[in-house]
Amino acid sequence: MGFLDLLYVASFPVLKVLLLTALGLFLALDRIDILGDNARKQVNNVVYYVFNTALVSSNLASTITFESFTYLWFMPLNVLATFIIGSALGWILVKVTRPPKHMEGLILGCCAAGNLGNLPIIIIPSICKEKGSPFGAPDDCYKNGMAYVSLSMALGALFIWSYVYNIIRFSSSKVQNVIDENDYSSYVNSRGESSELPQGKFSEAFLPAKDSMDDAYTLALPEEKMKVTITDEIKRYMRMFSSNVNLKAIFAPATVGAIAGFIIGVVPFIRSSIVGDNAPLRVVEDSASMLGDAAIPTITLILGANLLKGLKRTGSLLPIIVGIVAVRYIFLPIFGVIIIKGAMRFGLVKSDPIYQFVLLLQYALPPAMNIGTIVQLFGAGESECSVIMLWTYALASVSITLWSTYFMWLVA
Repeated sequence: MGFLDLLYVASFPVLKVLLLTALGLFLALDRIDILGDNARKQVNNVVYYVFNTALVSSNLASTITFESFTYLWFMPLNVLATFIIGSALGWILVKVTRPPKHMEGLILGCCAAGNLGNLPIIIIPSICKEKGSPFGAPDDCYKNGMAYVSLSMALGALFIWSYVYNIIRFSSSKVQNVIDENDYSSYVNSRGESSELPQGKFSEAFLPAKDSMDDAYTLALPEEKMKVTITDEIKRYMRMFSSNVNLKAIFAPATVGAIAGFIIGVVPFIRSSIVGDNAPLRVVEDSASMLGDAAIPTITLILGANLLKGLKRTGSLLPIIVGIVAVRYIFLPIFGVIIIKGAMRFGLVKSDPIYQFVLLLQYALPPAMNIGTIVQLFGAGESECSVIMLWTYALASVSITLWSTYFMWLVA
């Protein structure tokens, strides 16, 4: 196929996304208010807990088998590579632009985490159904492609809520410490160094904490009373781990759906009972597929509605936006081509064009929408995040079209 033919095939899915996104933005306008804040929150919960989970589990269960599982091992490494390379480029961007402290975690997160679930789930079916698609029969392309992007969605959720979540949490905690220090310095300067500390958080900060007093008391005990059992040590480390890692977010519904889909697809007895026209419990798969089909249009409408926030915000974020766009739409895709071509050369990736296309596409996506949720949790850079999302997704229409065209030419 020629370049213009591939460009035609690649542009139609993006145009569909733009039309549905524009409709979602229109429905979120104050005068329309069909997808206002409350409605959007409720619909998003349905998508998060029901539609996405059904979509991921049904696609993986119907496509993944024990044999096919053996060649999908490269995808987790590929997704991890996108996060590591994006983080490194984001760190360089932070050093160059020197943004406010509260935005450092946001910038690193936007550079590291791409929209590995929602956009590929919208793009792949459209490409497979277009006439002239280089990925063969539409049904086989759709079946395999949706399994790959479902796995991509689950991996993306896992890395976002374990990796990016803690980056933003750490960044926001540093900002809070700086604020507390500045408040105390301002108080001392206004009252003089010899003044007494005020009652409240500053006085409490300089009083020995209960834990510290307990530690001092423990040191004064005889040695035989200081012995701690292995069980107590394990419990202490588990508490430390659970306080630093959001396990509930890591095991998001999409991740649980992916685990269920893998188990159903890989275990022959369960697969034969649920998957297939002659399966006695095929109604379970049919119901999950029906729910999953509702995910794609609903996700796109919510995406457009969420971007409305960016239109209502102002700020001098041009250097940061340009930097994030350069990282996500220029440098990351170039690294992706190098990595995937190298993996293909050494036989690490199977010769399935749609699988290779999904791996490449993971490097050319805009920032994950979940970053906005994480930023909102810690209250650091919410308005800036809306502006960044608006412009990165607006420019994604051009970027994804061009890179998709090149990726299809590369793997076809």
